[in-house]
Amino acid sequence: MHTDEYPKFLEVLAGVHDFYGKDMSDFAAELWLEAMRTFDLHQVSKALSGHLMDPDRGQFMPKPADIVRQLQGTQTDRALVAWGKVTAAIGQVGAYTDVVFDDPLIHLCIVDAGGWPKVCRTTYEEQSYLQHRFCEAYRAYARRGDPGEYPARLTGAGSGADDFAKRGMLPPPPTLVGDKALARQVLAGGSALRLAATPAAVALPDLRPSRPKVAA
Repeated sequence: MHTDEYPKFLEVLAGVHDFYGKDMSDFAAELWLEAMRTFDLHQVSKALSGHLMDPDRGQFMPKPADIVRQLQGTQTDRALVAWGKVTAAIGQVGAYTDVVFDDPLIHLCIVDAGGWPKVCRTTYEEQSYLQHRFCEAYRAYARRGDPGEYPARLTGAGSGADDFAKRGMLPPPPTLVGDKALARQVLAGGSALRLAATPAAVALPDLRPSRPKVAA
């Protein structure tokens, strides 16, 4: 949750307290903000609404621990949904094409796993470990909230996108995976830098002193 969303969250929280006929102290508000700051405001609002409508738990005023428990389950579900998109794209797109998913956290997780071609070439025996590693990374990024800098596209092994970039040209359009409108937003908001570049692939600047030109 971004700091500029705190007022909106406190407004929602005040409504929850009114629903139960309770006053909200400054101390309680601070505890709630601390507990919810790593989660998305929309998800927090949905979790609070879900608690209010729960036939059993809804009889009681929610505590931060109640909502954290719900949201951690939501993050697990999100991670598995994200992994499902990845496995579908592996079969439908393949290692040789640039891809853009509709979730920037997927890009970060694939970068952590070694890049798009490496993920695509994972053997069947390695799939279980890769899924576990991906989901753990996804949950960690989800808890952080803001994805920060992420690669706009995941470069395929044979796309030639890096060669286009070196020549100052735009690479061919990537394949959009998932919600096309959201994937375009991910593409527009990402960085052109290759965050997962290996040492051999990093273009180092030429630090040698330039020689003066000799007049003919």
